[in-house]
Amino acid sequence: MDPNDIDRLIPAELISLNDPPTEKEACIEYLLDIVADAGRVENRDAVLAALLQREEETTTGVGKGIGIPHAKTDAVGRPSVAFTRSDAGVDFESMDDEPAHLVFMILVPESGGDEHLAILSSLSRSLMHDEVREGLYDAETPAEVQSVMKEAMA
Repeated sequence: MDPNDIDRLIPAELISLNDPPTEKEACIEYLLDIVADAGRVENRDAVLAALLQREEETTTGVGKGIGIPHAKTDAVGRPSVAFTRSDAGVDFESMDDEPAHLVFMILVPESGGDEHLAILSSLSRSLMHDEVREGLYDAETPAEVQSVMKEAMA
């Protein structure tokens, strides 16, 4: 993922620095509502169903305090990434049994298969670096979150 894509994929309006609900499904709905409120979701129920179906297949808790719920569905018009962080943590049933404190939601239209994988792998790689996670924990504004992500993707 190109650092220049950050503003398009993760605009400030898709970044919440407020504590989300601590239950996984409620946290997913919280992020989905942020994307829907930004006008990037055409059918909220269909997107939620796709996200929950994906969660049933395999956890999207990737470890190191990170959750990345994601879905490909034609109920979204364009690729979008939303972000929130949780002080308490959200149980994403991660492989390391640790709660997720940094949660990114990736939504891509059904036809965007390659972009979906590119975003997911680029994000996952970036978040494995301690300094990136620390930067996201320390960010005080959506613009700072975007800056951390741009630097991580560079």
